[in-house]
Amino acid sequence: MPTSTMSREDRAARARAVLAHAELRTGARSVLRPAEGHPVAGERALAAAPAPVPAPAPAPVSAPAPLAAPAAVPVVRGTALITSERPALPVPHQLAEVLPDGLRRGGTTAVLGSTSLVLTLLAHACAGGAWAAVVGQPTVGLLAASQAGVALDRLALVPRPGADAALVLAALVDGLDVVVVGPDVALGEADRRRLSARARERGAVLMPTVAWPGASAVLTVEQARWTGVGTGDGRLRTHSLRVARTGRGSAAVPHVVEVTLPLGSSAPEQVPVEGSAEPAVEPALRLVG
Repeated sequence: MPTSTMSREDRAARARAVLAHAELRTGARSVLRPAEGHPVAGERALAAAPAPVPAPAPAPVSAPAPLAAPAAVPVVRGTALITSERPALPVPHQLAEVLPDGLRRGGTTAVLGSTSLVLTLLAHACAGGAWAAVVGQPTVGLLAASQAGVALDRLALVPRPGADAALVLAALVDGLDVVVVGPDVALGEADRRRLSARARERGAVLMPTVAWPGASAVLTVEQARWTGVGTGDGRLRTHSLRVARTGRGSAAVPHVVEVTLPLGSSAPEQVPVEGSAEPAVEPALRLVG
């Protein structure tokens, strides 16, 4: 029947039937109900369909419990052994006056003016079981170190570290006992401070052979002379040094000592620092600085 000839009630009934059919196909329900006395086929089909199962009511959401305060995390130092618990490294008997505590771990001891004195300190430290490295000092060779008494199997040489000098030194400080820093190492003030702090944390001895602000002890060779040679004859027998000590803390009071490095077969008496291994006898020392 054309909708133009249908009454208002018939058009409303047809609309309800279309809506009921759509609801039946989609599973939706409408609150709109057909008027009494106007049953439609769609409504009867909808009434015959099973009622949809109502969705369960959502469970009440309880307020979240307050978070407990996190437990305090203990701070653990990265070093395996505290510096104060490790024995200092031994020094020659003649230097006991200026270094009464030996080479203190975690400290910076500058040695200025004599490569011979540097190698003598390394020889006694290695004889006591230490591992050492010389960085940025190309004048030091393996033959000179061996003749000074340095255990070559405990020594590393990095004559020219280049632009990565700070990284090289930091790695060596992490793993070795004594690290000598020579003049061919390009470092800024911030690099020096970081290296001193790293040596203090790791328990290593930093031994620069150049001026080092903040060094705990500074040994400066003021005079040096050789004996044993004449005019074109003889042999170098001894190397006499006048060593002045300055620094901070217990080394703040200046002190001067005369040191004779042996060049013959005799070896000086050595006083090991308490807790260190007995060092070996120092062999003859050749002219190296």
